[in-house]
Amino acid sequence: MATIRDVAKRASVAPITVSRVINNSGYISDETRAKVEAAIHELQYVPNSLSRSLRFKRTNTISLLLSDITNPFWTTTARGAEDACSEHNMNVFLCNTDEKQTKLDNYVDVMLQRQTDGFLLVPASNSRQTIERIREQSVPLVLLDRVVEDIEATVVRSDSLGGSRRLVEYLIGQGHRRIAMLAGVESVSTTNMRIEGYRQALAAHDISYDPALIRHGHYSLHDDRNIMLTRELVQEEPTAIYGANNFISFGILQALHQMGLRTPEDMSVVSFDDLPYNWHPDPFLTVIAQTPYQLGYRAADLLLSFIHGNAATTASTTSEEILPVELIERRSVRRLTPQSS
Repeated sequence: MATIRDVAKRASVAPITVSRVINNSGYISDETRAKVEAAIHELQYVPNSLSRSLRFKRTNTISLLLSDITNPFWTTTARGAEDACSEHNMNVFLCNTDEKQTKLDNYVDVMLQRQTDGFLLVPASNSRQTIERIREQSVPLVLLDRVVEDIEATVVRSDSLGGSRRLVEYLIGQGHRRIAMLAGVESVSTTNMRIEGYRQALAAHDISYDPALIRHGHYSLHDDRNIMLTRELVQEEPTAIYGANNFISFGILQALHQMGLRTPEDMSVVSFDDLPYNWHPDPFLTVIAQTPYQLGYRAADLLLSFIHGNAATTASTTSEEILPVELIERRSVRRLTPQSS
């Protein structure tokens, strides 16, 4: 295996010159740079990234911890984060937590041991311990889409509360007053925000909140509870069902199909999150659409600015950026007359 001295000998330069070319530091003439790069190519020299990271106290890696990489929302978020990091020659380690706090904690420990330069992290619960552990190590951190109560952190998220309220108000505008909601797990901030938006919309139109019309499902495609809970909600005789994310909404559609109920003729359905076209070749769900690519890109861009700044300052940086959402009206909602509602 070639060494830096072998490259220097082949290029007829000093080893320090090879080091400057590799690290892009100091002045090097174009002619000398070309000779060194040619020698590196000829000898197939691979720089020792570990020794470089120890020298510069940076590994040029960030850790991206997502809740479910089978969800197109998160894969698109990951692409946005990766593109932002690629522009700065940063590498991304992708970890999938399956919405489990134990897996999240384990990945954080591993990545801290690998001296990651920063974390992009989707909280799996409302636990503060994981965030505090990262803070204790003075490693920059940006939270994706979710907040953790009673802890200060930089967050980039979608407008879950405002989007939820807008979606329910749309249903009310179509004549629906008995609106069921299949929400996510209770320990996740997006669940609570979307329920709050639902309740605010009802209150604004003098519609009483009925807890029997709320169920807590799971943000997972392969969870039969979403189908079972939809069946329970149908027994409460709503005229519309609101799914709190794309996986939940897909479960709602499956349940209605199994029950022989048509959308929107028998039951109107709306979703927070759009469904990918390959899930349904004829997109018809009315949805609140988020911007996952922008979410990932912006969060990574913020994290990179922290990494390249003062570590002592960035470890305690606090801000919240809320990305706008869009209501897309399609064909999954039936307009009710006073008689039909």
